[in-house]
Amino acid sequence: MGWYDYRLQCGIEKYAQEHGWHLSPSVTRERVIPWGWDGDGILAWLAAGDDLAEFVVHANKPTVDFSFRRPQLKFPRVLYDHARSAELVAEHFLSRGFTHFLYYEDFDNWSFEERGQAFVEVLKRAGKQCQWLRWRQSSVNSVAGRYSEWKRKRKWLTAELVRVPKPVAVFAPSDWMAMDILETCESVALAVPEQVAIVGADNLLLAADTMRTPITTVDPNLEVMGYRGAELLDQLMAGKPSPPEPIRVPPAGLIVRKSSDLFAVNHEGVARSLRFVSKHYAEPIGVTDLARVAGMSLRGFHQAFLEHLGRAPGSELQRVRLERAKQLLTSTTEKTEIVAGKSGYQSVNSFWVAFRKSTGMSPNQYRQKFTSDPHS
Repeated sequence: MGWYDYRLQCGIEKYAQEHGWHLSPSVTRERVIPWGWDGDGILAWLAAGDDLAEFVVHANKPTVDFSFRRPQLKFPRVLYDHARSAELVAEHFLSRGFTHFLYYEDFDNWSFEERGQAFVEVLKRAGKQCQWLRWRQSSVNSVAGRYSEWKRKRKWLTAELVRVPKPVAVFAPSDWMAMDILETCESVALAVPEQVAIVGADNLLLAADTMRTPITTVDPNLEVMGYRGAELLDQLMAGKPSPPEPIRVPPAGLIVRKSSDLFAVNHEGVARSLRFVSKHYAEPIGVTDLARVAGMSLRGFHQAFLEHLGRAPGSELQRVRLERAKQLLTSTTEKTEIVAGKSGYQSVNSFWVAFRKSTGMSPNQYRQKFTSDPHS
């Protein structure tokens, strides 16, 4: 593994235990190739130095790569669905009524590029524009001297954040870049989330909920990714053909925290209805209830909702419920009828129909595809 994340290792370990595999601790813990090793297959994250990639290539064993940093190596791959991660963030911001958007990255990476492109595309389809802040390509960064890079980056980032219209929604493709945004805002008294709403990714921050301003993030579902990688390697070692395209594992969901928990809709009635949905989606509520909370006629509420969010109130209620259902399906072993009830559906049948229409899969098919436990 050229990149370590304990959650990925847990997924691999789970599959290994279920199928009687032996894992070399030298490889998994210290990234050291054991002398005389002659195993049956390789699980690799080829995102580090060339030495590891060269070893894997010359080993000539069935191999699964968890990275796409070296696309010239034609290994079967199990990859995180970076585009879906960005879509979740864009939908989160759009559902809260933001109209100004930034995507910030501080260095080039294939995964950050995928997330940025998807984020911009979802917003474009919604009729919104997004500015992409690339530190590595900024004119300020071209100044020689790495010793002063951190200060120069913060000064540049401060100018960019102060300049843009407020409130602005910022997506950073990693939690540490989201921390860059948060600390920059704090240094110049930009209120988070009232002026700058922030979402990171990968759920990497330790004790995030103890922060003064906890950062919203995307749960990358890495345990499932590790499990699926091991499952694919097992198939390859059994002589089965490689899949034609990389297998993509979607995120487990969005973990909403204070840094983005704001409704920026410039309409008090619509904003009230959105807050109501976020708290009461599991209850038997409908559009009529939302209009009542907004203090508006049903027709006026529908028109205002379309004007400020670009979709009908019923569609938003359905979206929130389905996202909650997906999270429950991949993070718990609760029965489908329990998931349906906790997501706000009054019957398993209505839940099943809505879920299949949205995803193209039944709830059970979705769970089997995107969980590390095929028997759940």
